[in-house]
Amino acid sequence: MKGQPVQRTVLITLDGVGVGALADAAAYGDAAADTLGHVAEYCGGLDLPNLARLGLGNIVPVAGVAPEAHPVGAYGRMLEASAGKDSTTGHWEIAGLVQQQPFPAYPQGFPAEIIEAVSRAIGVEVIGNVAASGTEIIRELGEEHLRSGRPIVYTSVDSVFQIAAHEEIISIERLYEICRIVRRLLDPYRISRVIARPFVGDAADTFKRTTRRRDFSLPPNGLTLLDKFLEAGLEVYGVGKTSDLFAGRGISSSFKSHSNAEGMEQTLSALSSLKQGLVFTNLVDFDMLYGHRLDATGFGQALEEFDRWLPRLLEALLPTDLLIMTADHGCDPTIPGTDHSRESVPLLCWHPCLAAGTSLGVRQSFTDVAATIAELYGLTMEHGQSFASSLYS
Repeated sequence: MKGQPVQRTVLITLDGVGVGALADAAAYGDAAADTLGHVAEYCGGLDLPNLARLGLGNIVPVAGVAPEAHPVGAYGRMLEASAGKDSTTGHWEIAGLVQQQPFPAYPQGFPAEIIEAVSRAIGVEVIGNVAASGTEIIRELGEEHLRSGRPIVYTSVDSVFQIAAHEEIISIERLYEICRIVRRLLDPYRISRVIARPFVGDAADTFKRTTRRRDFSLPPNGLTLLDKFLEAGLEVYGVGKTSDLFAGRGISSSFKSHSNAEGMEQTLSALSSLKQGLVFTNLVDFDMLYGHRLDATGFGQALEEFDRWLPRLLEALLPTDLLIMTADHGCDPTIPGTDHSRESVPLLCWHPCLAAGTSLGVRQSFTDVAATIAELYGLTMEHGQSFASSLYS
């Protein structure tokens, strides 16, 4: 492989698939967290033969996934250097930015000054303003929303301002417009994301969120790997909610998806049209459908579904391609609470010419991914320690 420059990199974030509590997890209430380990135990073991071959079982103990004597991938795990445990922080760090201060969260609801300013800006008073599960809040307040037409505002322990609205009461485009207004209003407060949460149904027991969620994120507060790629004339294809998490910055083409299955297909589609650059995929179902909803069985099944798809991706990779798989945080469905968990994340790498059984050890920051990819394309990043020399000889 030496002498052959990397042409295409596929970077996949398995949203919420953490591999054990970080040293400071107790400060976040997550000392007991171990998303992958606990999901595997709950399911009585996971059937992940393709991830196992790459070295997943060599990173941490995973029920059903034995360590490989000679894994075909490079494997390790990464610690989060940034403060926080949300998707934006995790993705920005993967792309090379470290956040010294966590994004502000409002687990007791937003202060009156924010709610009053939002209501004035969008021309209607809101209801809710509590920390709640998204499915529970529409059951609780959905019928009042139908009567009043007032949007439902809620949050969590993460830095999110979520706006739920019935699609027949507030149209999708109007909901997105409201979110854009609120996004601009909240920028000075550094609230990470404003999220549109549309739903349908006739009554509390039939309300159901639709797939037309959209995230409106704070723009990155520094140059990311994605910015460096575009400056160098390279393409960056964002799959899933990747573009949303970077407020569209550093993305040359966005491939939207509403499920892991669709995201996996979109990854293959993006790869087929990319000549030189990066495909950056977020697969959100692990977190959104299973972690937050405390569904360990569904979480395990989603991992097995991803594993069954993985050979299709590996077969599509050329000798000058690189695959990196990791996560942005944990979302352990087996511990109390419905929010993200402060965890280390897995790191698996593969390309057709990789020397088998390469241990990447414990990386001290997610930024090592950005530093590695940057080096392979002749670029540099301010943060991170590259492990490129371990991948190519």
